Amino acid sequence: MKQDQKIILFDGVCKLCNFSVDFIVKRTSASEFKMISLQSYEGQKILNQFGLQQEINSVLLIQNDQVYVESDAVLEICKHLRAPWNWLRAFKILPKNFRDILYRWIANNRYKWFGKRKTCRVI
Repeated sequence: MKQDQKIILFDGVCKLCNFSVDFIVKRTSASEFKMISLQSYEGQKILNQFGLQQEINSVLLIQNDQVYVESDAVLEICKHLRAPWNWLRAFKILPKNFRDILYRWIANNRYKWFGKRKTCRVI
């Protein structure tokens, strides 16, 4: 993994996650992020490399060998989006505990609210 490379690990069967990947790709430069599904061989290899659980319930951003999870990952990704979407980074002022509770609530209900794909997205 290159030092300056930004990798987003996402749930490849989650419809909300796949919508989010498309949203990010449309609002960043072409090579800003490398998108990898958590379920893929490469995704599992990266999780192992960073000592993370194989069954993780969060989007992950890996940037400069630092791992961002939950709301920190989302807000760090927002920082790289084109305006006005990068303004969402302002939510960083909210307490992390509050942001992560809201993130987990959405993450725990994402299949019920948005559905699941039958196959894993491979990028």
